[in-house]
Amino acid sequence: MNRWASSIVGSVVEAWAELRIHKTRVLLSLIGVAVAVTAITVVVGVGAIAQQAITESNERNGGRSALLSINAYNEQTGETPQPDALQGAFETVLERYSIDYATRSLYAGGKAQFASGVVDLQVQAVDVDFGTIHRLAIDQGEWFTDADEHRLAPAVVINTTTWKLLGSPDLSTHPVIELLADGSVTAVVVGVLPPKPYEMASITMLYSAWERITPDDARAGNAPNYELWVPPAIADELTPLVRRDMQGELGEGFTAQVNRGDYAASQGDDPLLPLKLLVGGVAGLVLFLGALGLVNISLVTVRQRIREIGIRRSFGATAGRVFFAVMMESVVATLAAGVVGVTLAILIVQNPSVREMVGQGVQDLPAFPIEAALIGLAASAGVGALAGLLPALVAVRVKVIDAIRY
Repeated sequence: MNRWASSIVGSVVEAWAELRIHKTRVLLSLIGVAVAVTAITVVVGVGAIAQQAITESNERNGGRSALLSINAYNEQTGETPQPDALQGAFETVLERYSIDYATRSLYAGGKAQFASGVVDLQVQAVDVDFGTIHRLAIDQGEWFTDADEHRLAPAVVINTTTWKLLGSPDLSTHPVIELLADGSVTAVVVGVLPPKPYEMASITMLYSAWERITPDDARAGNAPNYELWVPPAIADELTPLVRRDMQGELGEGFTAQVNRGDYAASQGDDPLLPLKLLVGGVAGLVLFLGALGLVNISLVTVRQRIREIGIRRSFGATAGRVFFAVMMESVVATLAAGVVGVTLAILIVQNPSVREMVGQGVQDLPAFPIEAALIGLAASAGVGALAGLLPALVAVRVKVIDAIRY
Protein backbone atom coordinates (compact mmCIF):
# COMPACT_ATOMS: atom_id res chain seq x y z
CA MET A 1 0.00 0.00 0.00
CA ASN A 2 2.80 2.39 0.93
CA ARG A 3 4.58 1.50 -2.30
CA TRP A 4 1.53 2.40 -4.35
CA ALA A 5 1.03 5.66 -2.43
CA SER A 6 4.64 6.70 -2.83
CA SER A 7 4.53 5.81 -6.52
CA ILE A 8 1.44 7.95 -7.07
CA VAL A 9 2.83 10.89 -5.11
CA GLY A 10 6.14 10.61 -6.91
CA SER A 11 4.43 10.60 -10.30
CA VAL A 12 2.38 13.66 -9.41
CA VAL A 13 5.47 15.54 -8.22
CA GLU A 14 7.37 14.50 -11.32
CA ALA A 15 4.47 15.57 -13.54
CA TRP A 16 4.29 18.96 -11.86
CA ALA A 17 8.03 19.48 -12.29
CA GLU A 18 7.76 18.58 -15.96
CA LEU A 19 4.92 21.02 -16.41
CA ARG A 20 6.96 23.81 -14.87
CA ILE A 21 9.82 23.13 -17.25
CA HIS A 22 7.53 23.29 -20.28
CA LYS A 23 5.17 25.87 -18.82
CA THR A 24 4.86 27.97 -21.99
CA ARG A 25 3.86 24.99 -24.13
CA VAL A 26 1.58 23.69 -21.38
CA LEU A 27 -0.09 27.06 -20.92
CA LEU A 28 -0.93 27.31 -24.59
CA SER A 29 -2.24 23.77 -24.71
CA LEU A 30 -4.45 24.23 -21.65
CA ILE A 31 -6.17 27.42 -22.73
CA GLY A 32 -8.67 25.38 -24.71
CA VAL A 33 -9.27 23.03 -21.77
CA ALA A 34 -9.85 25.94 -19.38
CA VAL A 35 -12.28 27.52 -21.81
CA ALA A 36 -14.09 24.21 -22.28
CA VAL A 37 -14.39 23.62 -18.53
CA THR A 38 -15.59 27.19 -18.06
CA ALA A 39 -18.25 26.65 -20.71
CA ILE A 40 -19.38 23.36 -19.20
CA THR A 41 -19.58 24.76 -15.68
CA VAL A 42 -21.36 27.91 -16.83
CA VAL A 43 -23.89 25.84 -18.79
CA VAL A 44 -24.61 23.67 -15.74
CA GLY A 45 -24.78 26.68 -13.40
CA VAL A 46 -27.01 28.73 -15.70
CA GLY A 47 -29.05 25.61 -16.38
CA ALA A 48 -29.84 25.36 -12.66
CA ILE A 49 -31.23 28.91 -12.72
CA ALA A 50 -33.20 28.18 -15.90
CA GLN A 51 -34.62 25.01 -14.34
CA GLN A 52 -35.71 26.99 -11.29
CA ALA A 53 -37.41 29.55 -13.55
CA ILE A 54 -39.30 26.80 -15.41
CA THR A 55 -40.25 25.12 -12.14
CA GLU A 56 -41.60 28.34 -10.63
CA SER A 57 -43.55 29.14 -13.80
CA ASN A 58 -45.14 25.68 -13.74
CA GLU A 59 -45.91 26.00 -10.04
CA ARG A 60 -47.73 29.30 -10.61
CA ASN A 61 -49.90 27.69 -13.28
CA GLY A 62 -50.55 24.28 -11.73
CA GLY A 63 -49.41 24.47 -8.13
CA ARG A 64 -46.43 23.00 -6.35
CA SER A 65 -45.64 19.33 -6.53
CA ALA A 66 -47.53 17.41 -5.36
CA LEU A 67 -50.93 19.15 -5.34
CA LEU A 68 -54.06 17.10 -4.64
CA SER A 69 -57.42 18.58 -5.65
CA ILE A 70 -60.61 17.40 -3.94
CA ASN A 71 -64.19 17.63 -5.20
CA ALA A 72 -67.29 15.89 -3.82
CA TYR A 73 -70.84 15.32 -5.10
CA ASN A 74 -73.92 13.18 -4.55
CA GLU A 75 -73.92 10.19 -6.91
CA GLN A 76 -77.71 10.26 -7.36
CA THR A 77 -78.59 13.95 -7.44
CA GLY A 78 -75.24 15.41 -8.54
CA GLU A 79 -75.52 18.02 -5.80
CA THR A 80 -72.52 19.10 -3.77
CA PRO A 81 -72.44 18.50 0.00
CA GLN A 82 -73.41 21.20 2.43
CA PRO A 83 -70.49 23.68 2.86
CA ASP A 84 -70.18 23.00 6.60
CA ALA A 85 -70.11 19.21 6.08
CA LEU A 86 -67.52 19.51 3.31
CA GLN A 87 -65.37 21.84 5.36
CA GLY A 88 -65.59 19.55 8.38
CA ALA A 89 -64.51 16.53 6.34
CA PHE A 90 -61.66 18.51 4.86
CA GLU A 91 -60.37 19.67 8.26
CA THR A 92 -60.53 16.09 9.55
CA VAL A 93 -58.31 14.91 6.69
CA LEU A 94 -55.83 17.74 7.33
CA GLU A 95 -55.54 16.85 10.99
CA ARG A 96 -55.38 13.08 10.42
CA TYR A 97 -52.47 13.27 7.97
CA SER A 98 -50.73 16.33 9.46
CA ILE A 99 -50.97 18.33 6.23
CA ASP A 100 -49.58 21.83 6.73
CA TYR A 101 -50.59 23.56 3.50
CA ALA A 102 -54.16 23.51 2.22
CA THR A 103 -56.57 25.95 0.66
CA ARG A 104 -60.06 26.39 -0.67
CA SER A 105 -60.46 28.01 -4.08
CA LEU A 106 -63.61 29.39 -5.66
CA TYR A 107 -64.46 31.73 -8.53
CA ALA A 108 -67.52 33.95 -8.51
CA GLY A 109 -68.82 37.09 -10.13
CA GLY A 110 -69.04 40.49 -8.49
CA LYS A 111 -69.35 44.21 -9.05
CA ALA A 112 -67.42 47.20 -7.76
CA GLN A 113 -67.99 50.94 -7.81
CA PHE A 114 -65.24 53.01 -9.42
CA ALA A 115 -65.02 56.66 -10.34
CA SER A 116 -65.87 55.70 -13.93
CA GLY A 117 -68.93 53.70 -12.85
CA VAL A 118 -69.87 50.15 -11.84
CA VAL A 119 -67.57 47.46 -13.26
CA ASP A 120 -68.06 43.69 -13.33
CA LEU A 121 -65.35 41.81 -11.46
CA GLN A 122 -64.06 38.28 -11.35
CA VAL A 123 -63.80 37.34 -7.67
CA GLN A 124 -61.55 34.57 -6.42
CA ALA A 125 -61.95 33.38 -2.84
CA VAL A 126 -58.99 31.51 -1.35
CA ASP A 127 -57.25 30.77 1.93
CA VAL A 128 -53.91 32.19 3.06
CA ASP A 129 -51.96 29.10 1.95
CA PHE A 130 -53.07 29.58 -1.66
CA GLY A 131 -50.26 32.08 -2.23
CA THR A 132 -47.61 29.62 -1.05
CA ILE A 133 -49.09 26.60 -2.85
CA HIS A 134 -49.30 28.46 -6.17
CA ARG A 135 -46.16 30.55 -5.60
CA LEU A 136 -47.97 33.77 -6.38
CA ALA A 137 -45.78 36.76 -7.11
CA ILE A 138 -46.90 40.14 -5.76
CA ASP A 139 -46.00 43.22 -7.79
CA GLN A 140 -46.87 45.69 -5.02
CA GLY A 141 -47.81 45.30 -1.38
CA GLU A 142 -48.10 41.81 0.07
CA TRP A 143 -50.13 38.61 0.09
CA PHE A 144 -52.62 37.79 2.83
CA THR A 145 -51.53 36.85 6.33
CA ASP A 146 -53.42 35.05 9.11
CA ALA A 147 -54.12 38.43 10.69
CA ASP A 148 -56.24 39.41 7.67
CA GLU A 149 -58.79 36.76 8.69
CA HIS A 150 -59.86 39.05 11.55
CA ARG A 151 -60.31 42.29 9.59
CA LEU A 152 -63.71 43.93 9.76
CA ALA A 153 -63.06 45.44 6.33
CA PRO A 154 -62.02 42.57 4.03
CA ALA A 155 -58.51 42.61 2.64
CA VAL A 156 -58.20 42.12 -1.13
CA VAL A 157 -55.39 41.54 -3.58
CA ILE A 158 -56.25 43.05 -6.96
CA ASN A 159 -54.84 42.66 -10.45
CA THR A 160 -53.22 45.49 -12.40
CA THR A 161 -56.40 46.25 -14.38
CA THR A 162 -58.36 46.85 -11.18
CA TRP A 163 -55.50 48.90 -9.73
CA LYS A 164 -55.58 51.20 -12.78
CA LEU A 165 -59.36 51.58 -12.45
CA LEU A 166 -58.71 52.82 -8.92
CA GLY A 167 -56.35 55.45 -10.30
CA SER A 168 -53.08 53.55 -9.61
CA PRO A 169 -52.92 54.58 -5.93
CA ASP A 170 -49.91 54.12 -3.65
CA LEU A 171 -50.66 51.10 -1.44
CA SER A 172 -49.03 52.84 1.53
CA THR A 173 -52.12 55.09 1.57
CA HIS A 174 -54.33 52.01 2.23
CA PRO A 175 -56.64 52.47 -0.78
CA VAL A 176 -60.11 50.97 -0.62
CA ILE A 177 -62.49 49.50 -3.17
CA GLU A 178 -66.28 49.53 -2.83
CA LEU A 179 -67.73 46.09 -3.50
CA LEU A 180 -71.40 45.82 -4.39
CA ALA A 181 -72.30 42.52 -2.73
CA ASP A 182 -74.94 42.20 -0.01
CA GLY A 183 -75.18 45.94 0.15
CA SER A 184 -72.00 47.99 -0.16
CA VAL A 185 -68.80 46.58 1.37
CA THR A 186 -65.57 48.54 1.69
CA ALA A 187 -62.48 46.40 1.13
CA VAL A 188 -58.86 47.40 1.76
CA VAL A 189 -56.32 46.76 -1.00
CA VAL A 190 -53.20 45.08 0.42
CA GLY A 191 -51.50 43.86 -2.76
CA VAL A 192 -51.37 44.07 -6.54
CA LEU A 193 -50.59 41.11 -8.81
CA PRO A 194 -48.17 41.44 -11.76
CA PRO A 195 -49.79 42.53 -15.04
CA LYS A 196 -51.01 39.95 -17.55
CA PRO A 197 -52.09 40.52 -21.16
CA TYR A 198 -55.80 40.93 -21.86
CA GLU A 199 -56.92 40.50 -18.24
CA MET A 200 -60.30 41.64 -16.98
CA ALA A 201 -60.72 43.38 -13.66
CA SER A 202 -60.48 40.89 -10.79
CA ILE A 203 -59.90 40.71 -7.08
CA THR A 204 -58.76 37.93 -4.75
CA MET A 205 -60.03 37.79 -1.19
CA LEU A 206 -59.98 35.37 1.70
CA TYR A 207 -62.64 32.69 1.57
CA SER A 208 -63.89 33.53 5.07
CA ALA A 209 -64.43 37.15 4.02
CA TRP A 210 -66.24 36.08 0.84
CA GLU A 211 -68.58 33.91 2.91
CA ARG A 212 -69.26 36.81 5.25
CA ILE A 213 -70.27 39.29 2.55
CA THR A 214 -72.05 36.90 0.17
CA PRO A 215 -75.78 36.11 0.62
CA ASP A 216 -76.73 32.51 1.34
CA ASP A 217 -78.61 32.10 -1.93
CA ALA A 218 -75.54 33.24 -3.90
CA ARG A 219 -73.34 30.77 -2.03
CA ALA A 220 -75.67 27.83 -2.60
CA GLY A 221 -74.41 25.42 -5.22
CA ASN A 222 -71.06 27.19 -5.51
CA ALA A 223 -68.79 24.73 -3.71
CA PRO A 224 -65.08 25.45 -3.53
CA ASN A 225 -62.28 23.30 -4.81
CA TYR A 226 -60.05 21.96 -2.01
CA GLU A 227 -56.31 21.64 -2.52
CA LEU A 228 -53.62 19.91 -0.48
CA TRP A 229 -49.88 20.33 -0.92
CA VAL A 230 -48.16 17.09 0.09
CA PRO A 231 -44.68 15.59 -0.43
CA PRO A 232 -44.44 14.01 -3.91
CA ALA A 233 -43.01 10.82 -2.42
CA ILE A 234 -46.28 10.01 -0.64
CA ALA A 235 -48.77 11.54 -3.09
CA ASP A 236 -49.73 8.27 -4.79
CA GLU A 237 -50.13 6.50 -1.45
CA LEU A 238 -52.10 9.36 0.11
CA THR A 239 -54.58 9.90 -2.74
CA PRO A 240 -56.80 6.82 -2.13
CA LEU A 241 -56.63 7.38 1.64
CA VAL A 242 -57.88 10.96 1.33
CA ARG A 243 -60.65 9.82 -1.03
CA ARG A 244 -61.73 7.10 1.40
CA ASP A 245 -61.73 9.39 4.42
CA MET A 246 -63.58 12.20 2.67
CA GLN A 247 -66.33 9.83 1.54
CA GLY A 248 -66.50 8.35 5.03
CA GLU A 249 -66.90 11.77 6.63
CA LEU A 250 -69.51 12.97 4.12
CA GLY A 251 -71.66 9.89 4.50
CA GLU A 252 -73.45 7.45 2.23
CA GLY A 253 -74.30 8.62 -1.27
CA PHE A 254 -71.42 11.04 -1.65
CA THR A 255 -68.41 10.47 -3.85
CA ALA A 256 -65.12 12.28 -3.44
CA GLN A 257 -62.72 12.80 -6.32
CA VAL A 258 -59.05 13.30 -5.46
CA ASN A 259 -56.75 14.10 -8.36
CA ARG A 260 -53.20 15.30 -8.67
CA GLY A 261 -53.18 18.46 -10.75
CA ASP A 262 -49.66 19.90 -10.48
CA TYR A 263 -47.28 20.21 -13.43
CA ALA A 264 -45.14 17.21 -12.43
CA ALA A 265 -48.14 14.87 -12.62
CA SER A 266 -48.81 15.63 -16.28
CA GLN A 267 -45.17 15.79 -17.39
CA GLY A 268 -43.82 12.60 -15.81
CA ASP A 269 -41.24 12.03 -13.13
CA ASP A 270 -38.80 14.56 -14.56
CA PRO A 271 -40.52 17.39 -16.48
CA LEU A 272 -37.17 19.12 -16.95
CA LEU A 273 -35.54 16.15 -18.68
CA PRO A 274 -35.49 17.83 -22.16
CA LEU A 275 -33.62 20.81 -20.71
CA LYS A 276 -31.16 18.53 -18.94
CA LEU A 277 -30.51 16.57 -22.12
CA LEU A 278 -29.90 19.78 -24.03
CA VAL A 279 -27.49 21.04 -21.38
CA GLY A 280 -25.68 17.68 -21.34
CA GLY A 281 -25.37 17.64 -25.12
CA VAL A 282 -23.86 21.13 -25.29
CA ALA A 283 -21.45 20.33 -22.46
CA GLY A 284 -20.35 17.07 -24.10
CA LEU A 285 -19.69 18.79 -27.42
CA VAL A 286 -17.58 21.50 -25.80
CA LEU A 287 -15.62 18.92 -23.83
CA PHE A 288 -15.02 16.78 -26.91
CA LEU A 289 -13.57 19.71 -28.84
CA GLY A 290 -11.29 20.59 -25.94
CA ALA A 291 -10.10 16.98 -25.67
CA LEU A 292 -9.22 16.78 -29.36
CA GLY A 293 -6.94 19.77 -29.12
CA LEU A 294 -5.22 18.43 -26.03
CA VAL A 295 -4.60 14.97 -27.57
CA ASN A 296 -2.89 16.52 -30.58
CA ILE A 297 -0.59 18.66 -28.44
CA SER A 298 0.17 15.75 -26.09
CA LEU A 299 1.22 13.52 -29.01
CA VAL A 300 3.57 16.19 -30.34
CA THR A 301 5.04 16.64 -26.86
CA VAL A 302 5.71 12.91 -26.41
CA ARG A 303 7.41 12.66 -29.79
CA GLN A 304 9.73 15.47 -28.76
CA ARG A 305 10.60 13.59 -25.54
CA ILE A 306 11.35 10.15 -27.05
CA ARG A 307 15.07 10.43 -26.21
CA GLU A 308 14.27 11.42 -22.62
CA ILE A 309 11.89 8.47 -22.24
CA GLY A 310 14.50 6.06 -23.64
CA ILE A 311 17.10 7.26 -21.13
CA ARG A 312 14.62 6.73 -18.28
CA ARG A 313 13.87 3.22 -19.47
CA SER A 314 17.61 2.45 -19.69
CA PHE A 315 18.01 3.45 -16.04
CA GLY A 316 15.34 0.98 -14.95
CA ALA A 317 12.06 2.86 -15.24
CA THR A 318 9.31 0.29 -15.79
CA ALA A 319 6.73 0.52 -18.55
CA GLY A 320 4.04 1.12 -15.93
CA ARG A 321 5.97 3.99 -14.37
CA VAL A 322 6.53 5.64 -17.75
CA PHE A 323 2.88 5.13 -18.69
CA PHE A 324 1.61 6.57 -15.41
CA ALA A 325 4.05 9.49 -15.46
CA VAL A 326 3.08 10.58 -18.96
CA MET A 327 -0.62 10.26 -18.20
CA MET A 328 -0.31 12.13 -14.89
CA GLU A 329 1.34 15.06 -16.66
CA SER A 330 -1.83 15.44 -18.70
CA VAL A 331 -4.16 14.90 -15.71
CA VAL A 332 -2.34 17.37 -13.43
CA ALA A 333 -2.23 19.95 -16.18
CA THR A 334 -5.91 19.66 -17.08
CA LEU A 335 -6.93 19.60 -13.43
CA ALA A 336 -5.11 22.90 -12.92
CA ALA A 337 -6.90 24.24 -15.99
CA GLY A 338 -10.14 22.91 -14.54
CA VAL A 339 -9.66 24.88 -11.31
CA VAL A 340 -9.14 28.04 -13.36
CA GLY A 341 -12.16 27.25 -15.52
CA VAL A 342 -14.43 26.57 -12.54
CA THR A 343 -13.31 29.79 -10.85
CA LEU A 344 -14.12 31.79 -13.97
CA ALA A 345 -17.48 30.02 -14.26
CA ILE A 346 -18.41 30.89 -10.69
CA LEU A 347 -17.58 34.55 -11.31
CA ILE A 348 -19.71 34.54 -14.47
CA VAL A 349 -22.75 32.72 -13.06
CA GLN A 350 -22.73 34.67 -9.80
CA ASN A 351 -22.55 37.98 -11.64
CA PRO A 352 -25.71 39.95 -10.72
CA SER A 353 -26.35 40.93 -14.35
CA VAL A 354 -26.23 37.31 -15.54
CA ARG A 355 -28.44 36.03 -12.70
CA GLU A 356 -30.98 38.78 -13.30
CA MET A 357 -31.06 38.14 -17.05
CA VAL A 358 -31.40 34.34 -16.79
CA GLY A 359 -33.51 34.24 -13.65
CA GLN A 360 -35.87 37.10 -14.42
CA GLY A 361 -38.92 36.76 -12.20
CA VAL A 362 -37.45 33.87 -10.16
CA GLN A 363 -38.32 34.18 -6.48
CA ASP A 364 -35.85 31.65 -5.09
CA LEU A 365 -32.65 32.08 -7.07
CA PRO A 366 -30.51 28.99 -6.41
CA ALA A 367 -26.96 29.28 -5.16
CA PHE A 368 -24.16 28.19 -7.47
CA PRO A 369 -24.64 24.41 -7.66
CA ILE A 370 -21.81 22.41 -6.12
CA GLU A 371 -22.42 19.72 -8.72
CA ALA A 372 -21.50 22.22 -11.46
CA ALA A 373 -18.05 22.73 -9.92
CA LEU A 374 -17.61 19.00 -9.37
CA ILE A 375 -18.65 18.27 -12.95
CA GLY A 376 -16.16 20.84 -14.22
CA LEU A 377 -13.29 19.39 -12.18
CA ALA A 378 -14.23 15.80 -13.03
CA ALA A 379 -14.49 16.71 -16.70
CA SER A 380 -11.05 18.33 -16.67
CA ALA A 381 -9.47 15.31 -14.94
CA GLY A 382 -11.30 12.93 -17.29
CA VAL A 383 -10.15 14.84 -20.36
CA GLY A 384 -6.59 14.75 -19.01
CA ALA A 385 -6.73 11.00 -18.50
CA LEU A 386 -8.20 10.33 -21.94
CA ALA A 387 -5.88 12.79 -23.65
CA GLY A 388 -2.90 11.29 -21.87
CA LEU A 389 -3.84 7.69 -22.65
CA LEU A 390 -2.74 7.65 -26.29
CA PRO A 391 0.57 9.53 -25.68
CA ALA A 392 1.28 7.24 -22.70
CA LEU A 393 0.77 4.17 -24.89
CA VAL A 394 3.12 5.68 -27.48
CA ALA A 395 5.73 6.32 -24.76
CA VAL A 396 5.50 2.74 -23.45
CA ARG A 397 6.08 1.29 -26.92
CA VAL A 398 9.29 3.23 -27.43
CA LYS A 399 12.27 0.84 -27.69
CA VAL A 400 15.16 1.84 -25.48
CA ILE A 401 17.90 1.43 -28.09
CA ASP A 402 15.92 3.28 -30.76
CA ALA A 403 15.05 6.07 -28.34
CA ILE A 404 18.70 6.62 -27.37
CA ARG A 405 19.65 6.79 -31.06
CA TYR A 406 16.81 9.22 -31.76
